[in-house]
Amino acid sequence: MDLFDALTALDLPCRLAEEDLWFSDRPADLERAKALCTDCPIRRACLTGALERREYCGVWGGEILERGAVIARKRPRGRPSKADLARDAEIAAARAAAGVA
Repeated sequence: MDLFDALTALDLPCRLAEEDLWFSDRPADLERAKALCTDCPIRRACLTGALERREYCGVWGGEILERGAVIARKRPRGRPSKADLARDAEIAAARAAAGVA
């Protein structure tokens, strides 16, 4: 059995949930997809592979990728609130302090 066969035999969240969930335009759907990744046994490998392949968008390894970069969260359409901007700044600062991209 090769690696592909072994991975398809696992009950991975991305294999069990709707595939559109991982590439949704709705922030709530993407947060749900991220939550499903929490206990995935190949989470790190999934994210690493997505970054190496420069995946354009979607949830990979429990992170949201947009234009090939990890983002903290996807904002809904329209102008963000001041609270959203402040929260995003806090998240970015915490990620930078932790050395996370």
